[in-house]
Amino acid sequence: MGDRERDLRAYARGTQLRFILGGLALAIVVGNGLIWLIYGPGAARMGLLCSLAALFPLGLIAGWLWLLDQLAGRAADE
Repeated sequence: MGDRERDLRAYARGTQLRFILGGLALAIVVGNGLIWLIYGPGAARMGLLCSLAALFPLGLIAGWLWLLDQLAGRAADE
């Protein structure tokens, strides 16, 4: 049992990513489901479109931070 080493940072990183993705999925599904129930399918489509449009800048920021992390890792290796 003590033979294997555990990378706790990788585990924490994976867990945080799953929490973030799960929270976003839950917010979009539950939020748009409630919009659909209360206001109808047309409003739910617009809510989904707005939710995806709101995620676009977050994706750009996450991509930029990932790129900077990759570049910093390469600079540290040299």
